[in-house]
Amino acid sequence: MKKGIHPENYRPVVFKDMSNGDMFLSRSTCNTKDTIEFEGETYPLVKLEISSTSHPFYTGKSKLVDTAGRVDKFMSRYGNARKK
Repeated sequence: MKKGIHPENYRPVVFKDMSNGDMFLSRSTCNTKDTIEFEGETYPLVKLEISSTSHPFYTGKSKLVDTAGRVDKFMSRYGNARKK
């Protein structure tokens, strides 16, 4: 890589998916106060809510979260209707 084009704090960082616990190592400038031991080394830790290992688009598993009953309401109104 060319010298002087990256910021001073460009370093290896561990990203952890909090929904399933998967971790991966990459380089980043993210500010973080947490650290974690990963593959025998201590790295800064960035916590993610979702990553490619847990996102329904990448996993092929879709999960329907319906707290207000909107889907049931729609299906009761229009679920049995057929196009003519």
